[in-house]
Amino acid sequence: MLVRRLFLHPLLPPPRARRLVQLYAGLCAFGLGCALLIASRLGAMPWDVLHQGLAQRTGLSVGACSILTAGAVMLLWAPLRQRVGLGTVSNAVVVGLAVDASLWLLPEVESLAARWIALAAGTVLTGLATGCYIGARLGPGPRDGLMVGLAERTRLSVRTARTGIEVAVVVAGALLGGTVGIGTLLFAVAIGPLAQLALPLLRVGPADPAAAQAGTSR
Repeated sequence: MLVRRLFLHPLLPPPRARRLVQLYAGLCAFGLGCALLIASRLGAMPWDVLHQGLAQRTGLSVGACSILTAGAVMLLWAPLRQRVGLGTVSNAVVVGLAVDASLWLLPEVESLAARWIALAAGTVLTGLATGCYIGARLGPGPRDGLMVGLAERTRLSVRTARTGIEVAVVVAGALLGGTVGIGTLLFAVAIGPLAQLALPLLRVGPADPAAAQAGTSR
């Protein structure tokens, strides 16, 4: 009983089964959504522009670069005093694995119509998946925590911190060779509203205003 109180409850509060299923379903769905955006070749989501650029420069997969980037971002949490949760570590690893698996399984998207369908499907899926994994309330994603932590330390709004970071990420990724296009812009505009629509339906426990305001991904 003491072990459960000290370790199990803070790490995984009840209802445990729902939180776990929702967390990992959301992360896998998010990875699939990212892969659909990449496969569309109309512009990846902002962080994946960076991951694509790093993949081209290093020879690693996009998913591997996502995992390594997430690890580097988590190192920045220390001075920001953000708390790492099960969802944080799972996000860092599972999304990257899901991206690589999805890219391997997805067929080549050839026609322009099919590419637009992949873009739309990927954007909607990532929005729903964001609400799903944030709603599990097992810790923010590495990039979510960075944005919230910067906002708290600099007195910027979460949205302003998010915009500044993602603009820098897109610029860096584009310089490295990542795919920037209309899909990148559409994703940036749509992800917040989609996540905010999904979050109230999928939230487990009390509301998390900071997460809802971030309307972000990973």
